[in-house]
Amino acid sequence: MTLLFAVKTGLRLGLGAVNLALVVLLLSSQALAGEQYVDREGRAIDGYDAVTYFTEEAPVMGLAEITAQYNGATWQFASEANRAAFLANPQRYIPAYDGHCAWAVANGYKARTDPLAYRIVDDQLYLNYDAGIQRRWEGDIEGHIRQSEANWPQIEDEPASAPRRRWF
Repeated sequence: MTLLFAVKTGLRLGLGAVNLALVVLLLSSQALAGEQYVDREGRAIDGYDAVTYFTEEAPVMGLAEITAQYNGATWQFASEANRAAFLANPQRYIPAYDGHCAWAVANGYKARTDPLAYRIVDDQLYLNYDAGIQRRWEGDIEGHIRQSEANWPQIEDEPASAPRRRWF
């Protein structure tokens, strides 16, 4: 009887520990996701189709009729096929640093981005503030990425950058 009691107790404790580990993992993975940079309409990448950065010569504007919700943002797509590809593996297509400027992250803060100031490095999409900042970032891509990776855990939970202002 004692051996059976010990086995049952061990199983209960083991299952309890596994359940606790799963809960901690789920909660921590949600806490690690920062706010996606979005434009004034709540769209990621100013409405450009994230998949086209990887499949076309240049990014293509998505359609308001073909969308998906991910990380608190509306993602637009140029086709249903691109939407399906994105939903099958969003991590493959989303920009680094929740769509914030890679150069700014390397310098310890979040900044908005221009969807046409981009570069794909090792199958990761990096966006920058504008063409001038993009050129500065490209001066030492490897060093900036290394510094961004070091800075990102400290700034990820900060609020997302504000979209650019519209004067009219």
